[in-house]
Amino acid sequence: MNFEAVIGLEIHVEMRTRSKMFSSAPVTYGKEPNTELAPFDLAFPGTMPTVNEEAVRNGIRLAHALGMEIDPLVRFDRKNYFYSDLPKGFQITQQFHPIGRNGSLLIRTSRGERRIGIERIHLEEDTAKQLHFPDCSLLDYNRAGVPLVEIVSLPEIRTGEEARLYVEGIRNIVLYAGISDGKMEEGSLRVDVNVSIRPYGTEGFGTKVEIKNLNSIKNIELALDYEIDRQAGLLLMGKEVRQETRRYDEGKGRTVLMRLKTDAVDYKYFPEPNIAPIALSEEFVREAVETCPELYESKRARYIALGLTEKDAEVILQDKGMALYFDKALSFTKYPKSLANFLLGEGNQHLNKAGLSWDSFPLPPEWMGEAVLLQDEGGFQHKQAAEALALSFEQGISPKEAVERLGLKPQVSDEGFLLGIVEKVLSENAQSVQDFLNGKDRALGFLVGQGMKLSRGKANPARLSEMIRERIGKEE
Repeated sequence: MNFEAVIGLEIHVEMRTRSKMFSSAPVTYGKEPNTELAPFDLAFPGTMPTVNEEAVRNGIRLAHALGMEIDPLVRFDRKNYFYSDLPKGFQITQQFHPIGRNGSLLIRTSRGERRIGIERIHLEEDTAKQLHFPDCSLLDYNRAGVPLVEIVSLPEIRTGEEARLYVEGIRNIVLYAGISDGKMEEGSLRVDVNVSIRPYGTEGFGTKVEIKNLNSIKNIELALDYEIDRQAGLLLMGKEVRQETRRYDEGKGRTVLMRLKTDAVDYKYFPEPNIAPIALSEEFVREAVETCPELYESKRARYIALGLTEKDAEVILQDKGMALYFDKALSFTKYPKSLANFLLGEGNQHLNKAGLSWDSFPLPPEWMGEAVLLQDEGGFQHKQAAEALALSFEQGISPKEAVERLGLKPQVSDEGFLLGIVEKVLSENAQSVQDFLNGKDRALGFLVGQGMKLSRGKANPARLSEMIRERIGKEE
């Protein structure tokens, strides 16, 4: 019997706003525990919530990016539960009136494109961070109240690959929109996975298993692939799948039981009495959308239209700092493909060697554009331009100045100079000319190499190749 998986994801994204969702305490990471607090975060008597305007703006931007209906009336609810990570005894969330409904996200899988439906996104506050030790558990309330947006997918994901690509897509949106840094390792993006399986062609749902504590996007795919196989194996042996919460053991490459699940908890939601409904003006919504930075998919399409390959565009976009640097450097050159080659090659090589990131790239964008122009218009070989860049990195000088200090000379593209070389090469290598005419492309490389020798490396190889092709064509 063949089965298909039914997967739904709940993604919690911490917003990198200046202050928390309902208090003036700063949003930070890695600070001394319990130092970034306001009285409201600890539920001091008499403290009242105030809604973070930037968090609402971020919610609008995300909803628009996902093609959602945006609720013009912002309303909050209380989710009542009594855990130590929320001293109020309740969480302020949007159970009944999420800021965005009915959206979708396009993903590109190994089997083609798929559009995954998204039920809702809603705003809420984060809980305190719990640190567990053998003899006690400690609480860091720095995280309590950090603005969250939760994205709830429809159960339309079918494979681990699709789940990974969906999470990557959400991460790309929040990263490029400036909503969050999307770092799973720091808890800025957290994913809860629900998965069941059913026989192909059926419409019902199997027993749902939840997978928690996934610390990387790659592990989401690995955990789901394992769990789908585990559930299928149980059913094929005539056993039942239990309703459980499991975690992924990265070392063993398998999911393991955390606890059995019983009926759903009744959180006794009701409207938050201390926050009046907030009517969003059309102007506020429009301003939030129009001021949103350019998103990943828009950049990807623009880069490909500039002549970059899909692979090069996606590699650049994997690092937001690199993409921002690329965009700045574009204004100093009209050769985007060459610019991409320099960034992916010499740029990454230098950063790896120096232990730096693209956010702290040492050369101004105009210098990288200058290096491209040396190659594409100045007659210098890529190797020469790369040498100049290496000296720029080392001494903090422009590529043009580096070329002068190194004594590098541009290649010659003069038609008269090259024509004499072409004629000599063709007359002395008749067999290679015939080989090229017979379809042996390697022969052209040999002929260009002979021309470079005759010119003592001064000839522009690209123009030399063109002229050899043209001359052989005339002799046919």
